[in-house]
Amino acid sequence: MKLFPSDIEIAQKSKISSIKDIALKLHIDEEDLELYGKYKAKLPLYLQQQEPKGKLILVSAMSPTKYGEGKTTMTIGLTDGLNSIGKKAIAVLREPSLGPVFGLKGGAAGGGYSQVLPMEDINLHFTGDFSAIEKANNLLSAIIDNELQSKENTLNLDPKSIAWKRVMDMNDRSLRQIIVGIGGKGNGVMREDGFNITPASEIMAILCLSKDIEDLKHRLGSIFIGKTMEGQPVFARELNVVGAMAALLKDAIKPNLVQTIEGNAAILHGGPFASIAQGTNSVIATKMGLSLGDYVVTEAGFGADLGAEKFFHIKCEQSGLKPDAVVIVATIKAIKHHAGLAANEFQYENISAIATGFCNLEKHIENIQKFGINPVVCINAFPTDTVAEYDTLIGLCAQKGVKAVVCNSFAEGGKGATSIAQAVITEIESETAHYQPLYQAEDAIEYKIIKIAKEIYGASAVAFSSKATTQLKMINEIGFSHFSVCMAKTPASFSDNEKLIGRPTDFTITVREFEIASGAGFVIPLLGEVMRMPGLPSVPNATRIDVDNEGKITGLS
Repeated sequence: MKLFPSDIEIAQKSKISSIKDIALKLHIDEEDLELYGKYKAKLPLYLQQQEPKGKLILVSAMSPTKYGEGKTTMTIGLTDGLNSIGKKAIAVLREPSLGPVFGLKGGAAGGGYSQVLPMEDINLHFTGDFSAIEKANNLLSAIIDNELQSKENTLNLDPKSIAWKRVMDMNDRSLRQIIVGIGGKGNGVMREDGFNITPASEIMAILCLSKDIEDLKHRLGSIFIGKTMEGQPVFARELNVVGAMAALLKDAIKPNLVQTIEGNAAILHGGPFASIAQGTNSVIATKMGLSLGDYVVTEAGFGADLGAEKFFHIKCEQSGLKPDAVVIVATIKAIKHHAGLAANEFQYENISAIATGFCNLEKHIENIQKFGINPVVCINAFPTDTVAEYDTLIGLCAQKGVKAVVCNSFAEGGKGATSIAQAVITEIESETAHYQPLYQAEDAIEYKIIKIAKEIYGASAVAFSSKATTQLKMINEIGFSHFSVCMAKTPASFSDNEKLIGRPTDFTITVREFEIASGAGFVIPLLGEVMRMPGLPSVPNATRIDVDNEGKITGLS
């Protein structure tokens, strides 16, 4: 039996066009491009209109499994499918983080014949945006420690109150909690510190939510770093470092233009994780896509309980964006997983398991409907699926008033996604999407957390640790109660316990502690045991990656 080629084999054999030709399809002049070689370019901020006219399509998913649901693959496939039926569509995606690339999940450039190119570059360094974000973040850390070391210490900073962490774009659990300043006075003030992964940096969040350079600088200045010895809040602007941080980000704030395998435009920009950050690409990139195309297909990370919820309550509320359609990606494998089947049982037809495992997808459908939008379900096709299983799942979705369509873009590219593309167009043209948030800015932080936990997750109660209770009091005293909440929890379950699959009920969500992202305009409740610096698996994906003497890379996925 002939094996299906790997993602990197498909990418390396695909014809790739000059990025100048891709830009011309969007009526972008070569003079407007900042070229990064032949196949990548940065786009100037003035290409985004104040009120773009395109239609916005959000792609989300049911609760993910380790087998992969293919949300990015379906996003790219849907973009190619829309172009195949004569629509001018642009994919607007996040950039991959090196943490998953070298860790467990692999790359984030799509899969099969629904990928963005150049695949290797996109997964490895790309145009340096992550590096710039990392440097700006760690510059602030260095300035903070320098202020503590200074004899003047004019701000009278309390070392024990420092809330700002360093970041690195790699999974490294040993850096979660560290002590800096060891070795005597000359090495700084000894204190506890820690690292988050770069996608969880507040700088990443700020970059993705800023409107322009001026807004970027305002947000950078509003970063809460700690308190004075007298208990007064201290912000980054008081360290006179905002200009230097912004200078490091002057190119990173510009979106990146690449292409799909089928030569359609794709804009990649920003890369926050949805489990521990807001999980969506930049506002600038989305609005630029809506200015340059008639349809923008974008995605929000992990399941709809994380990425889509944050897309609505953080990105939409801060930018004024409103989705015209939402797509939820599902797989027969994931449905069977949430029915409690083991992986070795997935290959066998099991209609009763589809009925049982549907509960997870059903809850995601209901959640999107709570925001005033009726989603379309995209069933990502796998060779082991059967027609009877598809029919069962399509029928169950129909009972919820939702259209479900099988998509085979992984194997067939755009032509395998024309049916889902047409279904999405039909949904948009029905004009039934009326987005509305589940909470308002003036609601208390505690109310917002409980609202999401009960309405979106299905929790029966929320418990706050003593540390979280103390931090919540401080958040309110400083004046951050109007912020959104960016919940950090396991993506594997609606609960904060990854073992509770399907649609759990009668469970309690535990808020362990908070992190504050005042420049980004949200607070981060850490639920259960979630960490904002992931660790590597026992066998990292890095062990499979190599490069030969000609520079050809293998092992990326």
